[in-house]
Amino acid sequence: MNDLIILTGPTAVGKTNLSIRLAKDIGGSIISADSMQVYKGMDIGTAKITPEEMQGIPHYLIDIFPPEHEFNVVEFKNLAEDALRECYDRSRIPIITGGTGFYIQALLYDIDFESAGEDKEYRDKLWHLASTEGPEALHRLLGEVDPASAESIHFHNVKRVIRALEFHHLTGKTISRHNEQERNNTSPYNHAYFVLNDNRDRLYKRIEDRIDEMVSGGLVEEVSCLKDRGLTKDHVSMKGLGYKEIMAYLEGECSLEEAIYTLKRDTRHFAKRQLTWFNRERDVIWVNKDENGYDEDKILDFMKSVLKERKILR
Repeated sequence: MNDLIILTGPTAVGKTNLSIRLAKDIGGSIISADSMQVYKGMDIGTAKITPEEMQGIPHYLIDIFPPEHEFNVVEFKNLAEDALRECYDRSRIPIITGGTGFYIQALLYDIDFESAGEDKEYRDKLWHLASTEGPEALHRLLGEVDPASAESIHFHNVKRVIRALEFHHLTGKTISRHNEQERNNTSPYNHAYFVLNDNRDRLYKRIEDRIDEMVSGGLVEEVSCLKDRGLTKDHVSMKGLGYKEIMAYLEGECSLEEAIYTLKRDTRHFAKRQLTWFNRERDVIWVNKDENGYDEDKILDFMKSVLKERKILR
């Protein structure tokens, strides 16, 4: 059984630096489980790791698609499995790092999303509905056919709402039930699933400080360049946090102050939903920064002790 490490947690909790230190200590490579960092030219708003910050550690699934591309969980799973094979061939331990819990779940439990097929015409109709009547209208449709999915998927996550509706359209079954059955799969990996967490007030302060740094570091200019390139709010990539709010400002829908306020609020809510997701996952190892005195050496020692217990680190 192949070894696999997962290091995840809410946005802005400090996953990136810890993942680099862990990879350097154990001979690991990092596979990004982030639905936005796959896009080239979307660096500031995604808090993308820089080549210098990588410190020579191999990274996968970063900067691989133009922002016009419609990235999804099926594509992530296929690319991540390719990256895993390369890690094993090179005798490196793969570390899945990122905050997209849905992607992590798909890979860890080998969830099948492809057997349902796809209906592009139906999907395009749903995208049109979302753009003309708003994501709430689309979400109400999901609530009618799959209340469990509507409860777990935020209406802002238009891509996942559409996929759930498309799945029901194609199969007559709910994707929530399908995923529940697939989650009962036994993982094909010998894994350790770490969730890095922090005191809620401190986490929210980190989120707000990071957003201030993004704005001072050129977020508005980055989104403006994407807009000039022809990207619109209808592109999947532009629905990400940081991009849709600044796009609303650039299109005159609100002031910059209002956009930043909305971005901070929605990112806090996103972090809360991430924690709710990880709480529902099984076999998760919580790593609370405050309980470790914010001592990264202590956190790393704990993680490596778990890896030795599970015979991932020998």
